[in-house]
Amino acid sequence: MGDLFEQPFSAPVLWGLIVACGFGTWMLRLSFIQLAGIWALPRWLSRGLRYVPPAVLAALVVPAIVQADVLFTPAWDWTRLAAGLAAAAVALTKRVVLTLVVGMAALWIFMGLA
Repeated sequence: MGDLFEQPFSAPVLWGLIVACGFGTWMLRLSFIQLAGIWALPRWLSRGLRYVPPAVLAALVVPAIVQADVLFTPAWDWTRLAAGLAAAAVALTKRVVLTLVVGMAALWIFMGLA
């Protein structure tokens, strides 16, 4: 039986993998930026890409509001839910920075009251 703390890679190999992965993701993003002026996206794809930022933001925010524990049972906390509702109300104005500021301020205020 092997050692529990045995390293699967040596340090140079690990750093090489990290650099290679970073370079690969950089090249992937760069290719889209470079091709933006040359290659036109199909209309259906550019319409669909408009929904990516709200979907990503929702995927980041909703779990923080719901706060599921390790067993995936909701651990409701009224402070996060109230702050999320306050931020959602301000989000209707379509002012992103104001939404972030109001949401964080509401969270800190509600956590201070709890």
